[in-house]
Amino acid sequence: MPFTIIREDITKVRVDAIVNAANTRLLAGGGVCGAIFRAAGAAHLQAVCDELAPIKTGEAVATPGFALPAKFVIHTAGPVYEGGGSGEEALLRSSYINSLRVARKNGCASIAFPLISSGIYGYPKTEAFRVASNAILDFLNDRVGDDTSDSDMDVMLIVLDKDAISVTGERLSGIQKFIDDCHTAGDAGRPSGAAKRGSENGSAQVAEPSALAKLESLANNLNETFSVVLIKLIGAKGMTEADVYRRANIDRRHFSKIRSNASYVPDKSAVIALAVALKLPINDVRTLLAHAGYALSRYVLSDIIVEYFVTKGKYDIFEINEALFHFDQLPLGGAAV
Repeated sequence: MPFTIIREDITKVRVDAIVNAANTRLLAGGGVCGAIFRAAGAAHLQAVCDELAPIKTGEAVATPGFALPAKFVIHTAGPVYEGGGSGEEALLRSSYINSLRVARKNGCASIAFPLISSGIYGYPKTEAFRVASNAILDFLNDRVGDDTSDSDMDVMLIVLDKDAISVTGERLSGIQKFIDDCHTAGDAGRPSGAAKRGSENGSAQVAEPSALAKLESLANNLNETFSVVLIKLIGAKGMTEADVYRRANIDRRHFSKIRSNASYVPDKSAVIALAVALKLPINDVRTLLAHAGYALSRYVLSDIIVEYFVTKGKYDIFEINEALFHFDQLPLGGAAV
């Protein structure tokens, strides 16, 4: 069920389905819509669309992908923005939810969306991103009232304009200051003021006993594999495995691979994502990484950003990934490899 933000050409993304921000008549348009038609083969795609048109705003229909890498194109008509008081948000949310339902009905395991309605339809990009991410996460976390709970789908949201993701103001300045402090201190020690920042806003970074330390005192074996340590840690934290892989933005197939193969070591991004999902203090994050053969570095920007969030007691993987995207870093979590 990973949800990732990427900056790619949607016509070249290798997924089961891509979404076309269409007009209600399903006619080839300009921009991304026109690019999708051209890449698929405009005549073939238009002929199928003509049989399905028209659709209502917020509805979604599927066609073959023809010459595209994707098997399907899911066409949805987003709303024209008229100031926000004409039900635009509900319609935009419906475009995402209905597209995901159509993808699931067609057996798709992966799907890529553009930022619907944020072009010539005028929807403010930051608001369009908020609606998109909330709708996608609600679907993946089974909060849309469907009869089925099978929402294990890899969802990508293509965002070409970084300003659509609102990492601004105090949050941005806090991250930037932490980065600057880390660059000053290097790997030799904590950045100036970091210990104090770790206990702000009620964070339990100092007061909370180390779950991993307690676990290792029980196991008394630092040579255990990452997989073994992870499963023991999940039990020690009183969490379910489904809770952990969902919070880590890791799909069920990838977690099953970790769970079933004691010698398998996931990549560093997945290990950090699991540490975040478990809400580990920063020293325990480092220890869990060490069990997988990795380390956090003050010379790696993505590591510094993760450390900022962990020391602030902020464990929302999607908030962290938004910040990583803002700084042109790869997201945490991911699908099975």
